[in-house]
Amino acid sequence: MTVSVVIPLYNEEENVDILNKRLSETMKDIGGDYEIVYVDDGSTDRTLPLLEEIQKKDDNVVVLSLRRNFGQTAAFAAGFDFARGDVVVTMDGDLQNDPADIPKLLALMKDYDLVSGWRRKRQDNFSRTFPSKIANWLISKVTGVRLHDYGCSLKAYRREVVKNLKLYGEMHRFIPAVASWYGVRIAEIETTHHPRLRGKSKYGISRTIKVLLDLITVKFLQSFSTKPIQFFGPLGMFFGLAGLVVSLYLTAAKLFKGVDIGGRPLLLLGALLIIVGIQFIGMGLLGEMIVRVYHESQKKPIYALKNILGPGK
Repeated sequence: MTVSVVIPLYNEEENVDILNKRLSETMKDIGGDYEIVYVDDGSTDRTLPLLEEIQKKDDNVVVLSLRRNFGQTAAFAAGFDFARGDVVVTMDGDLQNDPADIPKLLALMKDYDLVSGWRRKRQDNFSRTFPSKIANWLISKVTGVRLHDYGCSLKAYRREVVKNLKLYGEMHRFIPAVASWYGVRIAEIETTHHPRLRGKSKYGISRTIKVLLDLITVKFLQSFSTKPIQFFGPLGMFFGLAGLVVSLYLTAAKLFKGVDIGGRPLLLLGALLIIVGIQFIGMGLLGEMIVRVYHESQKKPIYALKNILGPGK
């Protein structure tokens, strides 16, 4: 089993040397072939020059330098594209994740496709831990993939899992939920979490809104990415039928009771509901056309193979 460790870095000059020393020692103790893929996400300090010096001395190190700061999700995506290992391990570069936990994750990879770290004793302040707990609970409820700590970057994946993923926005934290579409086996294990001793945190409360918006995207893709009409269709039918009922009621009142309905707000509501219903159904049909073009033009499968048995396979 070969292992690729993917680490995105942004302005972590104070941690790079220590991180590489600890990580290299851990990987050598594990034994076997390995590579460490550092992704410099447009750092403006000495992070990249330090990585370049490390790479000159160690052939197991690969350095990817992004042209600007694209964000952690893009950095992970770049690392996944260039990773060559059978197992891909991800972790943060701020030394809060402990490289010594990697063997625990790899031990579980014999039985699972994805192993996620759980910072049970998290060493962060309340302003970070409290929103994180709420987000973890909400993500677990919405996606149906129960994890205590979606935000922990220390994870291990089988190669075929990350190679099938397309990441956008802030989607890196939702990888277990997105990967669940492929039917992967997921485990969670408690890992060590250290306080940040050097450098400045890149996380803030402003990410909360982005996470919520991406959660909506993930839920939609998880449930309706190949069948959008089943999402928009029921909504359109509901609003359309509600508008029809309102309109029939007003029509009956006009014909049989002679009630003046021209100035009633209920008439506008009925018309609006019918229009909204037609729009939702139309959006569903357009979504179906887009999905068909996407899958047929790019030959994208709507299934995921686990294995093939048979002669010549």
